[in-house]
Amino acid sequence: MTTGYCVKCKKKQEMKDPKPVTMKNGRKATKGECPKCGTKMFKIGG
Repeated sequence: MTTGYCVKCKKKQEMKDPKPVTMKNGRKATKGECPKCGTKMFKIGG
């Protein structure tokens, strides 16, 4: 699983439904949801 920082919970969480995306500038990123509060999470890189 992919971990990311949840700004609402203020700690690292495992992402729910992580999806790889490519940003406009060509860098890779991952989008997902926090499993505890449902807030959208975004992680730049790998």
